Formats: sequence, structure tokens, C-alpha cells
Amino acid sequence: MIRRLARAGADELICRGRQEAAKLLERTGVVTRAGLGPDHGMTLERFRALTPRHFFDGAVSDRTPRLLIDRMPGAVDEIVKVAEAACQGRFDLLGYEGLSFGDPVDWRLDPVSGRRAPRTHWSLVNPLDRNSVGDSKVVWELNRHQWMVQLGQAYRLTGELRYARAFTRYVEQWLDANPPGIGINWASSLEVSFRLIAWCWALVLIRGALVLSSALFDRIVRSIWDHAAHVERYLSYYFSPNTHLTGEALGLVYAGLIFPDLPRADRWRELGTRILMDQSARHILSDGVYFELSTGYQRYTLEFYLHLLILARRNGRPIPASVLERVAGMLDFVLALRCPDGSMPQIGDADGGTLLPLAPRAQDDFRGVLATAAAFFGRADSAWAAGGAAPEVLWLLGPSGLDAFDALQPAPPAGPPSRHFAAGGYAVMRSGWGPNDHQLIFDVGPLGCPVTGGHGHADLLSVQCAVFGEPYLVDSGTYCYAGDPASRDYFRSTAAHSAVVVDGESQAAPVGPFRWAKRPGAQLLEWRSALDLDFAEAHHRAYAELPGGGAIHRRRVLFVKGRYWVVVDDLEGDGEHQVDLQFQFAPLEVQVDPTLWACARGRRGSELLVRPFANVSLKAVLHTGELEPLRGWVSPIYGRREPAPLLVYSTVTSLPLRVATLLLPSAGPRAAMPSVSAVNDASGAPVGLVLGDTGERIAFGERGLPEIANHSMPGERDTKPPASWRTNGDP
Repeated sequence: MIRRLARAGADELICRGRQEAAKLLERTGVVTRAGLGPDHGMTLERFRALTPRHFFDGAVSDRTPRLLIDRMPGAVDEIVKVAEAACQGRFDLLGYEGLSFGDPVDWRLDPVSGRRAPRTHWSLVNPLDRNSVGDSKVVWELNRHQWMVQLGQAYRLTGELRYARAFTRYVEQWLDANPPGIGINWASSLEVSFRLIAWCWALVLIRGALVLSSALFDRIVRSIWDHAAHVERYLSYYFSPNTHLTGEALGLVYAGLIFPDLPRADRWRELGTRILMDQSARHILSDGVYFELSTGYQRYTLEFYLHLLILARRNGRPIPASVLERVAGMLDFVLALRCPDGSMPQIGDADGGTLLPLAPRAQDDFRGVLATAAAFFGRADSAWAAGGAAPEVLWLLGPSGLDAFDALQPAPPAGPPSRHFAAGGYAVMRSGWGPNDHQLIFDVGPLGCPVTGGHGHADLLSVQCAVFGEPYLVDSGTYCYAGDPASRDYFRSTAAHSAVVVDGESQAAPVGPFRWAKRPGAQLLEWRSALDLDFAEAHHRAYAELPGGGAIHRRRVLFVKGRYWVVVDDLEGDGEHQVDLQFQFAPLEVQVDPTLWACARGRRGSELLVRPFANVSLKAVLHTGELEPLRGWVSPIYGRREPAPLLVYSTVTSLPLRVATLLLPSAGPRAAMPSVSAVNDASGAPVGLVLGDTGERIAFGERGLPEIANHSMPGERDTKPPASWRTNGDP
């Protein structure tokens, strides 16, 4: 922190100083929160009159319930199921199911660890101290009150007062137990903002229910004022200027638009809008990648801006074209990254949350946001990816939004299926846009966001791939932030990714849950894409300063579309090192034989065959669900982990080292492994592969695009292997 402050500018020092002074004055009682005056003018009657003009059309339209029941009955059942469980005090939060927080609810309890955060001024609570608060993510997920929105939805859909009554009961309990500024539920301005947004939705949805009295409404409005004032006072300009800042800004927009008669409403609306406008160019890179390099936080950001754009259009407020272009770019990246089976691959951290779960969805299910964006922007490709209209379209855009979606002619993206995102650092190789196509994602960018690395993982030059539409090689996920430091560090380490590990070291060392000691990056050396071949080459120097001699890792990936990948790893440097070539699979059946062939079998009957070739002896080991040390796990959502095979090919050798690995998809089980042999140079290093089944010869060379005999690439020469080649066993 001292080094951070030493680098800070005057604006940051002034902002931090004001916030620290405010905390001190609050907790010492020198200054108390003034709160909202008695004549604020925001009565229940006024709220009921204003809401239809300012809020999302689907939340206020009388046609929404019937359209949902007729068009999406399954989604209605899911919403009612969640609301029913909440009425009974059971909550599915993150990766945990059926959590109970007592009756009345203990709003400071983490039931997973059994720990309870202290009841003290929020500035004295350390949310990352697992010994005193447990996992703050679990506590905060309950206190986001997004399940209260589902109580409101259930009331609108069924007309049953017990759902509205449950909302009033829970919110009164919360107000009694969480006075302004006291406890962990005021310790994050982002969490305060999310709760404010959830209350806005819940109030709109039950605004006509008789159980919502004027007295309770007044009490809630006063707390909403406290929420917005807290967010404004403690905006994360410098503490966490990522989704924290933009999510807080969106909360101010909500408060200013939905409660326009409140003091400061205009200021909140303008301040929140200005922050979101200003941050769009910083948070959304020129190619549409979110700057923290995380698909989970890419989703958050896309949701934030969609809510802003919809509210702006609803209220006749202009949005700069540059912001619209950035948001559209985010869609382009999501569409390119989307797995052929429709799921979204994990990259970097994901906290398991969402801005507003208007329909219950898995963490990797982006269909709701894609469908909403399709209707808002009129994008046929986004409608295609969504696979049909979603409940979110109706709730956010109303019947007219559903009509807009229905008017689209869904079609896959018009551009080439393979694409390089230069600003974000990803090369995406696809055989096509169909549900049974192949895809590989090659990480050729930096570790996370500038300065801290934040939500990034140490996954330089890692790959993920899907075969016949099904994910095979995957990112390991996140699992946790604060509750289990060892697991936190494992899941974001190089050892948990399909990458190369040298001397058992991660590419970067963590210094706290959201910071790295150094922030290494990869550099793309070449990218080519044509009709039937893709090629990318990149390197990184994260291992350049290892004790006993450094190592430079260079990786080349060749994709012969629809058929196979060849991954060539070169390590150059000094000294002897242990080198582990890793492949993290999804929870599938994986076997490896003594000849180093590995076979992963998918759930649909397809297979992915893996075979490395090197100038040294390799040892193959499968790790699945190991605890000491942690190896062979994936986390599909925060708080849940599942055993999944981690295939490791290891050697201890002096550098240089080259390993060429064939990744061969197979539509079904093979009677025998294919005939593949390596071509070696005089030193024994592999310089090519010969595919016996087809007669293809692939020559690597020292750099650049491999040469392929018996295969032509549009726009490239028809190549032949050099005369110096020899295959294994040749004299």
C-alpha cells in the first residue's frame, strides 16, 4: 500500500484522504449520517405513478406475465421454484445449494464455515479475513437480495400475495439488523449498489400489492437513500476501479432515475452515467475484450452497459456512439469465444454472480444477455447464439422487445470463424459455426488487467479446445476467493491450466487474493488464418529468471481445420529443468497408455487423442481429484469443485527442449491408435510429424508457419518436406 500511495497522483491522494476521513468520522461518532429528511416527497403513490415512465418496460407491462407463461413456461416454473424456497428460508447461492441462515435470517453468517462477521463499523471489517468472517462472498451473495427480485417476479406471475409478503418480511428483518454503516453488508460499495438495484426491481414488481404499506415503503426509500449516499461517498475510483466502479455507478443511475424526487437524485443519475461513459473506453478494449481478461467479468460489464442503454433509451437520454460501438464489440468477442455447444468458456476469475438473475442460469450460460442484446441492437448473430427468445428480453425490454427479437432472422456471425483479438490477447481457431464444430482458444496476452493482474490467471500460452462441439480441454475455474487460500492460489496457477510448467513454478506468484508479484505477458509473433488452416505463434519470458538458469517458452499452434491440431512447444535457456506439459480436461474419462497416447472420451461418443513427441524421454501421469497437493480439479461455479483429469507429460532435461503434440479429434472410438511418427533432426529434436493414415508430412522449422506436404493452404504455397528430414527408425 505504501508503494501504491507513493505512485499515486494528487487526485488519488485527495480522494483516498477524503474517504479515510469520512470513515474515521463515522466510526468515532464525530459525524453521523444525516439520513433522508421527513419531506422527501417520494411517497408510495408517487412511486406507483412515476415507475411506468422510468423503469424497464417488462417489469411494468401488464402483458409480461401472460407472455412469459405462454412462451416460456419452464422459466416461470424455475422462478417460482426459487421464490418458494426463499419463502421457506432455503437459498441456492453460488455453488452451494439449500443454505439456511436461520429464522430470523442471520445476515452476517457464512453457513458454510459457520463464521459470523462482527457487528461493528464496516470500515473495521476485513472481508478477506476468513477467520473472522468466513467467506464474504457467501455472506454478500445472500445480502445482494437478488432472490427478492424473484419473489417479486413470482408475485407478478402468480398473483399470490405470499411472495410479496415474504419480501416485506425479509426486508424489514434486514433493515432492523443492518443500520447504515454497521457490519459487513456495508463494507463493499459494489454490494451496496447491487442490493439497491435488487430493491428497485422488487419494489416495482410488488408495487401494487396490498402488503406493501406506505410506512414500509417510506422506510425502504430512506434506506435506498442511505445506500446511494454510501455508494457516492465511497466510490471505488482507486480502490478497485473495475466492475466495482461501474457497478456502483449503475446503482447511482438506478437511484436517480427510479426515485427522481429524492435529494441528490439528479446528481446521482448524472454522476453514475458519466462514470459509465468515461470508463467504457478503459474497461472495454478496442477489440471488445474486457480489460481484466475474464469472461465472468466480461458478462458483468456487458450486463451493466445493457441496463444503462435500455434505461437511457426508455428515458430519452442520448448515449454516445463510441459507447454503443464498445458494447457491440463486447458482443463480437463473446460470440467468437462461445463454445460450439453454446456454453461460454471460463477465462480468468468468475465469482459465480450476475447483475440480476431474471432467469436462473448456470455460470457458463450467456443466452439471456445475448438474447437481450440481440433485441436491443437488432443483431441476428446474437439472436442465433441465444438460440431463441429468453425471459430477460421480456423483463428488460417488454413486449416490444420480444417482438423485436422475433422479427430477427437468426444467423451465425458473418465474418470468418477464426479470429485474433489483438488488444485482449486471444487467438480463436474454429472449423465453423455449427454445433459439432471444433474450436481452440489460445491465450497470447498478458496476465489480467494492468498493474495488479487482478482477476487474471497465470495461464500464458494456455489452450482450451472443444471437439465435435463438446469442451475437452478447459480452464479450471475459480472455486473461491477468500475462504480457502490454498485453493485460491491453485486454481489461478499455471499448474491448473493446459500450459507448460517449469520447475514446478507458476508463471507468476500471488501476493494476496487479487494481486500478483509480477505481471508477465505473452507476445504474439505470428497469426495467420485461411479457409482450411489457422496458425499462431507466441512466447513468454515468465520463467526467464529461474534459479539455475532461465527459460523462454515459445508455443506454436497449427490447426488443420476440421481434422487436427499440432502444438509445438520450444523451451530455450540454460541449465537443467523439470518441464511439465499439462492438459486440463473437463470431467471426462481419460486413459493414457505406455506409448504416451492419451484418449479422452466425450459424453456424445467422440474422442480426443493426444500424443507428444520430444527429443527426450517423457513420463505420462494422470492426476484426478488429488488433495495434497491439489491437482486435477475444475470449478464450474464459485464454491463448487469437481475432480477432472489433469494429464501431465514430464521430463527433467537440459535445454533446449522441443515437444510436438498432436491433438486428434475422432468422431467415435477407434479400433487402434493412428499411425503417427516424428521426424527428427540430427540432434534428435522433432522437426515434423508424419501422419501415416493420410501421408501428410508437417515440417516445423525453427520459427513460423509449419510446412505441410500433401495439403494445400489457400493463399499459401503447396509445400514439401525438406530433404534433410528423416523419420524415427530411418538410417
